[in-house]
Amino acid sequence: MTIRVLLADDQALLRATFRILVESVEDMTVVAEAADGQEAVDLAGTHRPDVVLMDIRMPDVDGVAATAAICARPELSGTRVLVLTTFEDDRNVARALRAGASGFLGKGVSPEVLLSGIRTVAAGDALLSPGATRALITRFLAVPDSDDPVLPEVLKALTDREREVMALAAHGRSNAEIAAELVLSPLTVRSHIQRAMTKLDARDRAQLVVIAYRSGLVKPPAGQDG
Repeated sequence: MTIRVLLADDQALLRATFRILVESVEDMTVVAEAADGQEAVDLAGTHRPDVVLMDIRMPDVDGVAATAAICARPELSGTRVLVLTTFEDDRNVARALRAGASGFLGKGVSPEVLLSGIRTVAAGDALLSPGATRALITRFLAVPDSDDPVLPEVLKALTDREREVMALAAHGRSNAEIAAELVLSPLTVRSHIQRAMTKLDARDRAQLVVIAYRSGLVKPPAGQDG
């Protein structure tokens, strides 16, 4: 299956570079390019891409607002947003994750890492590693957002095992690692993850991680401030 990608960046040169890279592999194609956030939202509605490669800093409507708009549209429930950052925007990256982004990458990553990241989020998995970067973001995810609070009560819909699996996923464990720790099969772990996502109305694994931190199920690494 070909992964359909929308590029959203206000720098034409970067968009051209990303297009060449994406279209250099057989399993991806670029369906559209956007120079600002509003154009990204409009083109996403038109083309319904599998992945939007979204720059955070864009004029007028920025990448955070565009991510929120895309993720709020029911007809785009199959579209995943992969945020690009310079890591100077860590608080904004956390806002984008809260808004529905499936993960993030630095603009300085290698071509192989970028392509792998697109495949990861297209498959519905979170892209929150490596651990050091995840720790940087989780300290902001754990800060309550007064505009849209996530209360601990939402977790009451989950079984004890689902909460346990969700917490380990939020710590960055893979399904195989969770299975080994809990003495379960990877398929059983995946089923618990899927059920938790359904009960909490999480778009994907990244959103499950966001809810885990914002509800207090998981705390940021020791020594990190909000």
